[in-house]
Order: sequence, then C-alpha cells, then structure tokens
Amino acid sequence: MVTAVARYAYPRRRAIRWALQRFAWAAFGLLTDLEVIGRENLPKQGPLLVVANHFSFIDPALMVRVAPWPLEFVGGFRMPNAPAVATFIPKVWGYYAVHRGAVSREALRAGEAVLAQGGILGIYPEAGSWATVLRPARPGVAFLAARTGARILPMGFDGVPNVLPRLLRGRRARVTVRIGRPFGPFHATGRGRERREQLERIGHEIMSRIAELLPAEKRGRYSPDPAVREAARAAEVYPWDDAPEI
Repeated sequence: MVTAVARYAYPRRRAIRWALQRFAWAAFGLLTDLEVIGRENLPKQGPLLVVANHFSFIDPALMVRVAPWPLEFVGGFRMPNAPAVATFIPKVWGYYAVHRGAVSREALRAGEAVLAQGGILGIYPEAGSWATVLRPARPGVAFLAARTGARILPMGFDGVPNVLPRLLRGRRARVTVRIGRPFGPFHATGRGRERREQLERIGHEIMSRIAELLPAEKRGRYSPDPAVREAARAAEVYPWDDAPEI
C-alpha cells in the first residue's frame, strides 16, 4: 500500500515552480513598489504552516514571491472572482483543492503529508478573497495545525487589491508584506463539541496574529473597535453560495 507521504511527495514540480517563482520576483519588482518587513522571522525549515489574509486573487503569487523555501498550497477549488489567467497559474503550479462546504479529506491528507515531511504549506484561512477586511477562519487551518503540531508563520498583505487598478492608470501600487513571528504548536485533545470549541479558539488565535500585521481599518472581525467589527459582518457572507462548484 502506498503511504500518504509517498503519494504526496514534497517538494514537487521543481522546474515549473522555479520558473514561476522567478516570474513572481520579476512581476512584483516591475509592477509594484514592494516592501517586505520582518524577514528575520522566516524560519530556515519546516514543518510550517504559512497563513495570511486573503484580499486578492494575486495573494498566492505574493506568498510565492516572499517564500524562501519550496512552497505547497491548500486552496479553494473555485475562484469565481478571478480572471482566467489567475486560475491558470495556480493549476500550473499545482495545489491541493478544497471544496467549500464539504470535508475535503484528500486536501487535508495531502497537507498532513507535506508537513510530515518537514514541508512548508501555504493556506489562506478565510478561504476566499471577496472582501478587503479580515474575516473568520474556516475550520481547515485549525484542524491541520492541531492534527500535525506544526508551527504557524503569520503574514499580513496590504495593498494587493490596488495592483491592477493602479496598473490600468499607469502607476505602481505600494504593496507591503509584514511577517510575524512563528507561534504554536497547537493541540486539540477534546471530542465532539469540546474539540470543535478548541479548534474555534485555535482559528481565532491564528486570525488575531494575522490582524496584528494589518492596518487597523483592515482588521475586520479582529479589530478592537466594536464599530469596525460590526461593519465587517456583511463582508463575511460568501457571495457565491448558490453557485455550484464546477
């Protein structure tokens, strides 16, 4: 029987990913005014879960640009608000797809296998890029964190939604990446409702660490300001709930 580690080898697609990473370096260098803060917080090796806010379909390319190690992704099967080129590149890179509203066992097994090999796994806990304020985490990131005991590296991406609008006006957008300190590991030892509550607390802690790396007005649910939190509730509704995943 083929083990999960053998089935989900890490790293993979080395040649094409090397080329795409160089493309990301060139694109962000040419088209944006990019600043990366906190490089000293980048661990030299895994296992590691890299998490960030997700305000734009360009975010995975930015994580690839910043990452100094081979990077694997768990991501959404659907990208309903992204242009065709933005859906093509992730498919060429290769990622483990998650179906919203379902238990994506294949993607979770793949994520566990990558981390078991000391790999680096990128994941956007919000599971979608339809808003520009921080939303609660979906369950997957907390499940992987608790199941594997991997440490977590938070990143905050600011300015990415401005990249294409600024380009259309012939200007470069200012993009800032803030890298926080690794934290964890986490464990969930309960069962049933107790375990779900433990995973919710882990997800909340992960998003709070990301919020610390964002401007105050972008922190949404994780803002200390009750008015900001209340205003952010409308952004938490998934806009494509009635659309099938095709």
